Amino acid sequence: MSLLLLDTHLLLWSAGEPDRLPNAARTLIDDMGNTLAFSAASLWEIVIKVGRGRDDFQVDPRQLRGGLLAGGYREISVTTEHAIAVGRLPPLHKDPFDRILIAQAEIEGAELLTADPMVARYPGPIRLLG
Repeated sequence: MSLLLLDTHLLLWSAGEPDRLPNAARTLIDDMGNTLAFSAASLWEIVIKVGRGRDDFQVDPRQLRGGLLAGGYREISVTTEHAIAVGRLPPLHKDPFDRILIAQAEIEGAELLTADPMVARYPGPIRLLG
């Protein structure tokens, strides 16, 4: 069994636009042998971007969280250990949400699933799907 942490876009697509998921992501998400996880940081990012009126973030974060939990997703809180681990990452990408997700995957023993080639440049347990 693998613990899979979905990045924010894959999380949004899996919950509301499954047709946008890359086939490889859909296969992993549908595999009952995997444990799916989302980060509190992703919900934080969504709240911020919904507040800014971003077209690609049209979701109620509270409903999203409830649906994910009801669907069996594991919620990963942001801890000081995760925050400190961000400092060990090379300066490849400045997005603080992506960087905390990478650190969380490493600390929690998860594989981070992403469709973002920039995120996939980091060393560690990251799988580029798309």
